[in-house]
Amino acid sequence: MQVSIESSKGLERQVKVTIPAEKVDSEVLQRLQKATKTVNIKGFRKGKVPLKVVQQQYGKAVRQEVMGEVVNSSFYEAIKQEDLKPVGQPKIEDIVDNAGQDLEYKATFEVYPEVKLADLAKVSISRPVADINSDDLEKMIDVLRNQQASFDETDNPAQDGDKVNIDFVGTLRGKKEFPGGSAEGQDLTLGSNSMIPGFEDGLIGVSAGDETVLKLKFPKDYHAEEVKGKAVSFAVKVNTVSAKTLPALDDEFFKLYGVETGGEEKFREDVEANMRRELNNAIRSNVKNRIMDQLYKLNKVDVPEALVANEIIQLKKQMIQQFGGGQEIDLNMLPDDMFKDKAKRRASLGVIVSEVVKVESLSPNEDQVRARVDEIASTYEQPSEVVDYYYSKPELLSSVEAVVLEDQVTELVLSKGKIKEEKLSYEDAVKPDPEA
Repeated sequence: MQVSIESSKGLERQVKVTIPAEKVDSEVLQRLQKATKTVNIKGFRKGKVPLKVVQQQYGKAVRQEVMGEVVNSSFYEAIKQEDLKPVGQPKIEDIVDNAGQDLEYKATFEVYPEVKLADLAKVSISRPVADINSDDLEKMIDVLRNQQASFDETDNPAQDGDKVNIDFVGTLRGKKEFPGGSAEGQDLTLGSNSMIPGFEDGLIGVSAGDETVLKLKFPKDYHAEEVKGKAVSFAVKVNTVSAKTLPALDDEFFKLYGVETGGEEKFREDVEANMRRELNNAIRSNVKNRIMDQLYKLNKVDVPEALVANEIIQLKKQMIQQFGGGQEIDLNMLPDDMFKDKAKRRASLGVIVSEVVKVESLSPNEDQVRARVDEIASTYEQPSEVVDYYYSKPELLSSVEAVVLEDQVTELVLSKGKIKEEKLSYEDAVKPDPEA
């Protein structure tokens, strides 16, 4: 077999491969001879069909089959011979395939870039440090009580936290209604910040049956161009006001959060344990994201388009899972440009992290993998079943191993980079960093 690199442009390679005619022709002949013993052709007894007849009937299909197999196997021999690392599937073209003649074809593909890693000591990040105090715990318990709050209609004026049922009509300059600016019978919890600034504050003190006009202004960064930054009026009619009643801290309430015995003491222990898990996960996630951001900025790499295309597909699938509402949506309906920048960043980081793993000879630590699986399983009612499920699914376990490798890269960078501790409150520490 002869292999020659026809062109090398950026990450693209074009390789010409030539396979001796004897290799293809002999394999075709062997398969046809074997077929003479098994095929059924009218006018001939089984096992007595002449080779020439079998060749006339099946020669083209058999040659096509052999050619496909030879191209596939020879391509991988060729890239091994030339020490090339292809990304994605090659484009096979210019095939010359005639009996008695050498098989030739060209394969065009991308290769992984060569990466020269920046010194990890150049990484500089702040690492959040936070703890949970008694006020944080009380605030969280208040959040849980508010989630289970009940509402009862009242004649009293509306207060922050109460629920109002309203009809409203929004107009520009008091004249023209705008799309999405009107509703009837809409429930609104005051203080939920689900409406534009000033809307909910303007309803504090209203009572059932009241009518009022709210003169407001849409934010300059509002998503709808027609009203972005513009002054509007909302004519609001209050149908009902419902006062909020928080549930008592009793056994019935505790059971809603899985606490069957132990009363308030056990409930508080569980809430604090969940908060601590959330805090640790948030800090770990933010530290990892900050390190990845630094690695991305310090290491500029050419990224194969095949890797970017694959990341675009994954991002589309994630969006459909998150916002598709269970509908079957064609991925092609979502434009690639919408995801390209993020996909390129993810693909670049994949190449960079892989290079760190290779250079530092990192590998998934079994104990760390098991600890991460146990951590995931601890949030379920039957942890042991979840652990068994992960270890029975190689693809799930592989995803955990990939996360563990990223954690190892994070720890490596933390040991070499410039790390400044940043003391934060619990509330600030659990907030995710803005997405790059």
